[in-house]
Amino acid sequence: MSKISKFFKGGGSAASKGRGGPSPQEALARLRETEEMLSKKQEYLETRIERELAAARQHGTKNKRAALQALKRKKRYEKQLSQIDGTLSTIEFQREALENSHTNTEVLKNMGYAAQAMKKVHENMDLNKIDDLMQDITEQQDVAQEISDAISNRAAFGEEFDE
Repeated sequence: MSKISKFFKGGGSAASKGRGGPSPQEALARLRETEEMLSKKQEYLETRIERELAAARQHGTKNKRAALQALKRKKRYEKQLSQIDGTLSTIEFQREALENSHTNTEVLKNMGYAAQAMKKVHENMDLNKIDDLMQDITEQQDVAQEISDAISNRAAFGEEFDE
């Protein structure tokens, strides 16, 4: 069975069939294999086109029939090449979409984990306790500032203080 028929008939592993479908990694691997196979076929067709063009030039005006046959084969190969280009473009688009979907799924999962972690962290926090704590901190900062101001003022020896 060829790679393309395996791809379209679902000739995948028993593990992927048991789960209801292939994993994103399996699907990406298959798409990459198909891309690679089509790229090799592209290269093959390009060399065949070059050969037919060379054959047509070689026969030129000496053997018009052979030159025309070479040009007709070249035209067929170009048509196949064009079809492969379209197929490759479609497969690349599908692969990129699958990669993006997989990335989005992973991001969403991680955001869910982060949300659960935040819930756990905030579980033991009470808004009233936080307000009280913030007021205590503000009061202590004010006291520290007053102490700092008192220490940093010059001692005015001999001057009278207003008590």
